[in-house]
Amino acid sequence: MGYPLVYLPAIKGHVAQDIVWTLPAFLEFCYIVQQNVITDNTLSNLKNALDHFHYHRKIFWEVGSSDYKRYISLPRQHSLVHYEALIHLFGVLNGLCTSITESKHITVVKKPWWLSSKYRALGQILQTNQVSHNWLPLL
Repeated sequence: MGYPLVYLPAIKGHVAQDIVWTLPAFLEFCYIVQQNVITDNTLSNLKNALDHFHYHRKIFWEVGSSDYKRYISLPRQHSLVHYEALIHLFGVLNGLCTSITESKHITVVKKPWWLSSKYRALGQILQTNQVSHNWLPLL
């Protein structure tokens, strides 16, 4: 936790206390889910970290930060509530992050959408992906 040890004292006293506590609450959650072994005690700590993050993040709405709405991904924050159940179902995540799936989503959905006529685009998207997939071995 080196980064918060430098950053948090620098902003303390300049911003609301809940803003100061939002960062370590979120980082604690991130550190826990990256562990190679997760026990029942670890899952309890994970839930506590998420609860603290959700409690402290409310300050951004209270102070009316427009940057919060522009730069913070609410769907990604919402996905955090599913981590505990997903760990029970599938095991440890071992560093899996949403950027991997997001980059694949851009490749197989967004780019073909941009190439389509936007009218009944699903068939066009599927055809674009099929053609791209057939050309891939030739490259």
